[in-house]
Amino acid sequence: MGTISMDLRERILTSYDHKEGNREEIASRYRVSLGMVKKLLQQRRRTGDIAPRHRFSGPKPRILSSQQQQMRVLLGKKPDLTLAELRQAMQLDCTLPAIHYVLAKMGLTYKKRRSAPANKLVPTLRGHAASGGEDRRDSTRPN
Repeated sequence: MGTISMDLRERILTSYDHKEGNREEIASRYRVSLGMVKKLLQQRRRTGDIAPRHRFSGPKPRILSSQQQQMRVLLGKKPDLTLAELRQAMQLDCTLPAIHYVLAKMGLTYKKRRSAPANKLVPTLRGHAASGGEDRRDSTRPN
């Protein structure tokens, strides 16, 4: 279910303020849950605002922007740090995937280059391989 409109939020609160019923009756009149009425009253009492608060939902970031700048500096000095070494150097209390996602969001990637040259003893096959199934007689697909 989506967010309820500001107009409906205002009508719910106006009905409650004018004592047009208790919370349960107001919830059934406006076809919202009792929990929604309670949350709306609590939000108004706590913040004074009744607008949707989606931007505050979800998990809070474990790595702050100041720490991201510090990561950028550390990786500028030593670009081959592993995620575990980066976590240890910065004394972060988060998972390795959390660091990976932050680095990806910052546009930083970690890809090691091969230290050995490519094998020149065995040449690779030039050209395209035949596609499978074109000339197979035992195919179950009708032609």
